[in-house]
Amino acid sequence: MAKKAKGKDYFGLPKIISIILAIIPVTAWLFGIITRFLEGKIVAGIIRIFGGWLIWVVDLILVILRGRIWRLLNC
Repeated sequence: MAKKAKGKDYFGLPKIISIILAIIPVTAWLFGIITRFLEGKIVAGIIRIFGGWLIWVVDLILVILRGRIWRLLNC
């Protein structure tokens, strides 16, 4: 099983860097996919491949408020 990096999403980077990366749609989409696959959540990663653009705004808000991306599926 994949280990989750200690700290917050986007590979344990500081919150301000995660916010900057989340503002850019392409990096938010790509890093959201990678993060979910690294967590071992294959189905959630596949959903983010096709629907990641739709949940970008939610991810952006949650990264700003909590420092974590939205967990649509936790399976």
